[in-house]
Amino acid sequence: MAIEVFKSTTKVTEGMRIECSSRNHKIIMDEPKPLGGSDTGMNPVEALLCSLGACQCIVAKCFAKAKGIDLQDFWIELEGDLDPDGFLGKNKDAKIGFQSIRSKIHIKSTSSKEDIEKFIQFIEATCPVYDSITSAPSMSSEIVVEK
Repeated sequence: MAIEVFKSTTKVTEGMRIECSSRNHKIIMDEPKPLGGSDTGMNPVEALLCSLGACQCIVAKCFAKAKGIDLQDFWIELEGDLDPDGFLGKNKDAKIGFQSIRSKIHIKSTSSKEDIEKFIQFIEATCPVYDSITSAPSMSSEIVVEK
C-alpha cells in the first residue's frame, strides 16, 4: 500500500486559543489560565496524551477479535510529566517536552492474563501514535511569510 498523507491546519484565533482542523473536523486548544491561556480547551500536550490513548483504543477495537481477545470494555488513563519552566525559558536545563508518560490500561475481558499481556504488547507495537512518540519521525518546516 502506498503512503497516505494526513493533513491538519492550526491557527491562532485569540489569546492562546488555537483552532485545529483536519478534514471536516475541528478541535479548540488553549492553555490553562496559570499558563497564560483562557482554558477554553485542552492544551497540546494533553491532546497528545489523548491522541495516544485514542490510537491505542482504536488498535484494541480493530484487532481484538482477530487476536482472540474477548474485549468487553477498554480504556486508558494517561499522564505525563512536563516541567513548564523548560518551555517558558525559565530553566535552560529542563526538558521542553514530556520527561515521561505513564499509562494505566483497563480491560474488561474473560481472556487469560497471559493473552491480555500479549495483546497489550501487540497494541503498543501496532499503534502509529505510540510509534511516532517512541521513534520520532523526521521533521521539516517550510516558512511562508505572508505580507
